[in-house]
Amino acid sequence: MDYAEQIEDEGGAAEKKAAAWREETVEERIKHALVKGIVDHIVDDVEEARQASDHPIDVIEGPMMAGMDVVGDLFGSGKMFLPQVVKSARVMKKGVAHLVPFIEKEKEKSDAKGSKAKVLLATVKGDVHDIGKNIVSVVLRCNNFEVIDLGVMVPANKILEEAKKHEVDIIGLSGLITPSLDEMVHVAKELKREHFTQPLMIGGATTSRMHTAVKIEPNYDQPVVHVLDASRSVSVTGNLISKTLREAFVSEKKEEYQKLRKQHESRSRRKEYLSIGKARANRLQTDWSEREPVQPAEPGLHVYEDYPLEEIRNYIDWGPFFIAWQMKGKFPDVLEDEEYGEEARELYEDANALLDRIVKQKLLRTRAVLGFFPANSVGDDIEIYAGEEREEVRTVFHMLRQQAKKRRGQPNRALSDFVAPKDSGVADWMGGFAVTAGIGAPELVKKFEEEHDDYNAILTKALADRLAEAFTELLHQKVRTRLWGYASGENLSNEELIKEQYQGIRPAPGYPAQPDHTEKRILFDLLEVEQNAEITLTEHYAMSPASSVSGLYFAYPEADYFNVGNLKRDQVEDYARRKGMTVEEVERWLQSSLNYDPD
Repeated sequence: MDYAEQIEDEGGAAEKKAAAWREETVEERIKHALVKGIVDHIVDDVEEARQASDHPIDVIEGPMMAGMDVVGDLFGSGKMFLPQVVKSARVMKKGVAHLVPFIEKEKEKSDAKGSKAKVLLATVKGDVHDIGKNIVSVVLRCNNFEVIDLGVMVPANKILEEAKKHEVDIIGLSGLITPSLDEMVHVAKELKREHFTQPLMIGGATTSRMHTAVKIEPNYDQPVVHVLDASRSVSVTGNLISKTLREAFVSEKKEEYQKLRKQHESRSRRKEYLSIGKARANRLQTDWSEREPVQPAEPGLHVYEDYPLEEIRNYIDWGPFFIAWQMKGKFPDVLEDEEYGEEARELYEDANALLDRIVKQKLLRTRAVLGFFPANSVGDDIEIYAGEEREEVRTVFHMLRQQAKKRRGQPNRALSDFVAPKDSGVADWMGGFAVTAGIGAPELVKKFEEEHDDYNAILTKALADRLAEAFTELLHQKVRTRLWGYASGENLSNEELIKEQYQGIRPAPGYPAQPDHTEKRILFDLLEVEQNAEITLTEHYAMSPASSVSGLYFAYPEADYFNVGNLKRDQVEDYARRKGMTVEEVERWLQSSLNYDPD
């Protein structure tokens, strides 16, 4: 009883200490709420401050901006981490939303002092991914930049039109899939043609300093800067608008990109490439006479609708989730990290609390389709047959082969090497899949955004992505152990699954082993994905909903993932012929994988 009273007293003291900030002045309470990301009292405090102020705008310019200045300083110095910043933005948005009607009544602008600058952000045409862009938007707003966010799938003419309309100071382009790289080049050319003078910021998972230097900057006369992640966006934007820092910053970037272009040219000349004929002669060698591929236990299509999220969540790989929030480290070690372990644990708790709600209320829905088909390779192509008699070709997947010269004993691989050649007489098989956990995500995200809750909006997108990947992992396990059954004795832990310690691979069109996104259309037609899984393709072959995964199943025991690397013109011409496309079309889709300049 004595111990219980002691604990009760200690708890009460902690509670009193936690509540002590509520006894401060209203200005200090607002600042504290913003810095700590506490949303509970902000509307009441903001209203109290409004009633004590001459104008409602004074609340924003005073304690609210003072709080956000602290947030910006802490984040910039590495003493505050991204989840905390997004929580602070949520508090700011709710407070501003309460004040806006009063400000409008006075016919004043919501930021009388004016922001540091206006930044336009857009995910380029054909791309539906925007988690990174949304995080950048939040971080910039927290640092008093006005952000015009055009969303996803934004064509070049819309970007130019809105940039003129809002008289923005900087334009930021984002993209995840490789075709977005080419679209960014197009936007840069259009900006130049229309004589724009705004600096251009480039960001997204497939972008890089090298691509920005080699492909984008030469097509625009104004400053072009690659932004590695959200934490760099504030300093880059600040440098680009600063009267005192801009000139030196831009000059430094120009010099840096000039060096990168020289490196690129030197590397391209230095690396030795084989002709496609010689590369094929050095293909992966397999004695197919000693192989007997396993026939799928349940061939044909398999459709899954509303697969239980309770089971799917057990397969989540949390590592990429924390990377999305700029907390790098192996999971679960990241939870004990000396620098940001405490914040990582809080983020993990928030994520699981939202995930509990998503599962219980069925706020996200899943769909999937997968199938197994008779298949054989013919050169670098893989033929899919209409039946097991293999007399009628149903469709053809086209593969690309490594052309960089290899060390002795190393093959120049293509995915077709993992399927028995037609002339071997061996009856082989191949599979395909398309999975989504993003049905319902746009509606849930919109609901949070309407509540001025960026934190849970971004959290929803990140969780939907993790669930899609987890569903993919779960189904691949079913494929290996039961549906195809080539590894029926497999018994792996989730950690072993994440490390891919199993037989077979599931490469996706558009990624390193086959960088051509147009092959997705062949897969989607084969699996009737739009009908069976409610996933569609954009004109640039991005999948919608964004939290979707698709790819091919290979059972070949030694199959592993590889990077095709850069391609010579002879293979591109051969590939165009095999696909029935022009060389120019193929070069456009593979422009980031060419070892030559098509221009």
